[in-house]
Amino acid sequence: MSYAVVGAGLAVIGAGLGIGQIGGKAVEAIARQPEATGDIRASMILTAALIEGAALVCMVLAFFVKSPN
Repeated sequence: MSYAVVGAGLAVIGAGLGIGQIGGKAVEAIARQPEATGDIRASMILTAALIEGAALVCMVLAFFVKSPN
């Protein structure tokens, strides 16, 4: 198995877990403070976009790594 496949898989799993946690915490925050819904949503979307960007960079870099096989 190629290291690139493992690296890309780990990047996707990490991004999925991170974005899931962001969504869950945002819903909790909105439930506690409904008047801040717009600010919380904007912060959630920005953070999720940054995580997806980092995951994409990780996947691209993983495919550039040469496997020792």
